[in-house]
Amino acid sequence: MSLFIVGLDNTIVNVALPSIRHELHASVPQLQWTIDAYTLVLASLLMLSGSMADRFGRARVFKLGLVLFTLGSLLCSLAPSVQLLIVFRMVQAVGGSMLNPVAMSIIRNTFTDARERAQAIGLWAGVIGLSMAMGPVLGGALVDAGSWRSVFWVNVPIGLLAAALTWRFVPESKAPRARRIDPVGQLLVIALLASTVYAIIEGPSHGWLSGEILGLFVLAALAVGALVRYERRRVDPLIDVRFFASVPFSGATVIAVAAFTGLGAFLFLNTIYLQESRGLSPFHAGLYTLPMAAITVVVGPLTGRLVGARGARPSLVIGGGAILLSGLMLTGLTETTSPAWLFAGYVVFGIGFGSVNPPITNTAVSGMPPAQAGVASAVASTSRQVGLSLGVALAGAIAVVATTDPTVLATGTHPGWWLVAGCGVLIVVLGFLTTTHWALDTATATAARLCEDDPPTAPIGEAVSPRETPLIVR
Repeated sequence: MSLFIVGLDNTIVNVALPSIRHELHASVPQLQWTIDAYTLVLASLLMLSGSMADRFGRARVFKLGLVLFTLGSLLCSLAPSVQLLIVFRMVQAVGGSMLNPVAMSIIRNTFTDARERAQAIGLWAGVIGLSMAMGPVLGGALVDAGSWRSVFWVNVPIGLLAAALTWRFVPESKAPRARRIDPVGQLLVIALLASTVYAIIEGPSHGWLSGEILGLFVLAALAVGALVRYERRRVDPLIDVRFFASVPFSGATVIAVAAFTGLGAFLFLNTIYLQESRGLSPFHAGLYTLPMAAITVVVGPLTGRLVGARGARPSLVIGGGAILLSGLMLTGLTETTSPAWLFAGYVVFGIGFGSVNPPITNTAVSGMPPAQAGVASAVASTSRQVGLSLGVALAGAIAVVATTDPTVLATGTHPGWWLVAGCGVLIVVLGFLTTTHWALDTATATAARLCEDDPPTAPIGEAVSPRETPLIVR
């Protein structure tokens, strides 16, 4: 249930953007912040929330997350201005950061039998597709029946019910050795992400060479340098920079950013195009995107089998190629483009995204010691949210969507679709590069260094082998 409302929130709000724009008189940058305020805060706090759950109790942090997410949803539904809506979206995101990664930890600790755990994770993964498929259609129906505020109301009863069930059924658990919280690293990550996205969103209006925008990019660069320098010396770093010596890990991080940049741009541009340029209602706009979501649900499990049988390369190359093709198909959009052509482009994008998303985590953990696989997976999850933020920011910065002329608006989306195509090219290139023998050798060497530098620890009474075996996925 927690995954459903968080996943739903990623797609359902996009359908409501035109209604928010008209009722609250929001500018295009404010619409971008309505999405990015949520994804940025979520990306910034995912790893911190995981550390807090390990230290203070997973069920306790999970319940707090449900309460905050539900409260944030209620406040969003009551927001009298777009500025307050953006603030309340940040409250939502603080709660959301405590849900997905913590819930996965709860599943792993609650289901001790391997078969039961696999079934639970399978159900968990199925909800991702369900929320993605239902988001645009349910959001469109709610906006048509009531207003944009109803897309936030839907979270309230689900969140309250999930909280009550958690109090009743979910057992408490903590890590035997919790990682220490890293406040300095956390602040540097926030400074990096916030300054970068703010500069991209506000660049077109302030001027790319203005002192404010250049200063923000300088701040982002300084934050990167300080983060690398500081994290190298810390015993329990928020982000272990040694991981990036592994080419598969670094490549998976960039692939995640690229894939979700394409998804963020797709959802943002497509919603505005369908409702503002073609004049569709929110519900019909949601129905138009249903083929993309549906094919993603179908392709995802098939990709998992393909990765198990042939490795990550075929899925990454096929997925990147499909995203490239979809972007190229949509670069010629007009206000009268045939629905058949739109559906074809949406289906191709769904095939691409459904093929790329599953092997991202697999590629990230390739070669990592088992004890570090969870942290590597968390970085991949953070990269996904960063990609969504960048996709909305970049699409709004390079596309021309601040107009009421349907013809100009349709043509103005073309640069955004070229951005999607570029993401596909990057995924294809990295799909080949990160799966070579040379790349896998760097993962093996990185894993060996991690095992030597960080000898495994265990609770009292449990034996520890002198050296863990790296997990090699070829």
